[in-house]
Amino acid sequence: FPLALGLYTVNAVYGDTITMPCRLEVPDGLMFGKWKYEMPNGSPVFIAFRSSTKKNVQYDDVPDYKDRLSLSENYTLSIKNARISDEKRFVCMLVTEDDVSEEPTIVKVFKRPSPPEILHQADFLETEKLQMLGECVARDSYPEGNVTWYKNGRVLQPMEEVVVINLQKIVDKSTGLFTMTSSLQYMPTKEDANAKFSCIVTYYGPSGQKTIESEPVVFDVHYPTEKVTIQVLSHSGTIKEGDNITLKCSGNGNPPPQEFLFYIPGEAEGIRSSDTYIMTDVRRNATGEYKCSLTDKSMMDSTTITVHYLDLQLTPSGEVTKQIGEALPVSCTISSSRNATVFWIKDNTRMQTSPSFSSLQYQDAGNYICETTLQEVEGLKKRKTLKLIVEGKPQIRMTKKTNTNKMSKTIVCHVEGFPKPAVQWTITGSGSIINKAKETKYVNGKFSSKIVIAPEENVTLTCIAENQLERTVTSLNVSAISIPEYDEPEDRNDDNSEKINDQAKLIVGIVVGLLLAALVAGVVYWLYVKKSKTASKHVDKDLGNIEENKKLEENNHKSET
Repeated sequence: FPLALGLYTVNAVYGDTITMPCRLEVPDGLMFGKWKYEMPNGSPVFIAFRSSTKKNVQYDDVPDYKDRLSLSENYTLSIKNARISDEKRFVCMLVTEDDVSEEPTIVKVFKRPSPPEILHQADFLETEKLQMLGECVARDSYPEGNVTWYKNGRVLQPMEEVVVINLQKIVDKSTGLFTMTSSLQYMPTKEDANAKFSCIVTYYGPSGQKTIESEPVVFDVHYPTEKVTIQVLSHSGTIKEGDNITLKCSGNGNPPPQEFLFYIPGEAEGIRSSDTYIMTDVRRNATGEYKCSLTDKSMMDSTTITVHYLDLQLTPSGEVTKQIGEALPVSCTISSSRNATVFWIKDNTRMQTSPSFSSLQYQDAGNYICETTLQEVEGLKKRKTLKLIVEGKPQIRMTKKTNTNKMSKTIVCHVEGFPKPAVQWTITGSGSIINKAKETKYVNGKFSSKIVIAPEENVTLTCIAENQLERTVTSLNVSAISIPEYDEPEDRNDDNSEKINDQAKLIVGIVVGLLLAALVAGVVYWLYVKKSKTASKHVDKDLGNIEENKKLEENNHKSET
C-alpha cells in the first residue's frame, strides 16, 4: 500500500469494500480495541469496539456506517460499499490499563467515469462559421477528471475564433461524484468533410492515471460550390442523328446545387433545369458548344457535342426499266460528318467496282445496293437500292444438225429477250404447233428451244418468239432425213446455199446420164466431155447463174443429139 504524507493509505474503488489492518502489535494486558475517524475539525467519532476478554464486538450508532462495518479478531476494520464520504483519517486504538496505542490510516476512494459521449451534436457544419460542434460528457468520476478533444487522432488546441473549448465540472452533492462537460465550438474547412471528431477523458484510479475515448463522430460539412462541371451521358461515346442526349451539370459544393442554367446552341437565354437536361431525337444542327452555370450565372463550364450524320443519294433508285443497248449513268453520293466508306452489292454479292453502264446487257439486270457506314459511330449505316430491269425485243437464231444415228435431226431456236419470250414452233404442210420442244434454263435473257425431227421430205420449220414488246418469227429449211446436214448457219443466206447444193447435185446426175448415152460414138463423147467441162467451170465461178447454165447444157445436149 502506498504512503501518503508519510501516513499509511488505503486506496479503494467506489462501491468495493475498504479493508484497513490495525498495524499495531497487540500488547500484553490488552483490554479492548477501538476504531475512530476524525472530523474535519479534529474531533473523533468512534465507530467500532471489540473487547479482548469477552470477545464481543460493538458498533457505534453512526448513521453513515450502519450495517457497513466489520471488525475482525485481529482488529482489522472492513467497510462495505465504499463511498466518497469514506475518504477520512481512520485511527486504530489498542488500550491497556497503563497505555493507549494509536495508528492512523488514510482512505482514498476512486471512481472510474462512464465512457464519454458527444451529445447535442450539430446537424451539419458550415465552413467559415464558428459554431457549436457538440458537448463531450463523462459522468460520475472521482476524483474529477479532464477532457481533451481530438480530430483524426490529433489534439485540438484552442485557437481564437477557430477552436473554442469550455470545460465544466459539476459535483453531485449526494454522492460526491463529478460530471465533466466539455463543449467544442469549431470553424470547419472543406477538408473536414470526412474528419473524425472524438474526445478523451483522463481520470485517476487506484493504480494511477487512465483514459477513456468516445466513439468518433463524422459531421456533414456544408461548403459552397466553387466549380461546376458539365458532362454528356452517352452509352457509346458518339452521338448520331436520332439519338437522345442527356446533359448533366454538377457543382462541387455540399450540398450540391439542385438547379442550373443550361445554354443550348441557338438559344439566347439559359434554360433553367435540374442537374440533368435531355434532348430527344437530335439532328445535325444540334452540333455545337453546350454550357451550364449556377442559377446566378456564376461559375460556368462548357463542352462541345458533335452529332454525326450520314446522307446517301442514289441516282437512279428504286425500280428502273431500260432497253438493251441503252446507256445508264449511276451515281451514289454521300454527305457525312466524317469520312465514310462506300461499297456496292449486286444480288447479295459484293462488287469490286461501282456499276457503270454504257451499253446495257441482260446480265446487267439485278438488285443493286449502295451502302455506306461510319465505322467510328455505332449503328450509323445507310443503304439505297436500285432494281434494274433490262428489256429487249425477242431475237432469234436457228441452227440444225443431223444426229449421229442418221435417224433424226436436231433443230435449235436460240432466243434472246426480256421479259422472257414465249416460244412456238410450226412446220410447213399442216402448220401445226409442235409441243414436244425442250427449253434450256433462262439465264441473262437467253435460252434455247430444241426439237428433234425425222423429215421424209424437205420441210420448213418456223420459230416464233413473243414477249410484251414484240413478236419475232424466223424460218429454217430442213432437208429430208436422207440428206445429212452438219452446218449450223448463222442466218438465212445459209438456207440459199443449201438450195444451190441440192440443184448442183441434180445437174451432176443429169450430166452423168448424158455421158453414158454418148458412149455410142467416140467423137460425140469427146465433144460432150469438152462442153461439160466448160459448163462446170461456169458453175464454180457463179453459183447465182445455175439456172442459166442448166438451160445452156440442155441446148448443147439437143444439138449433139
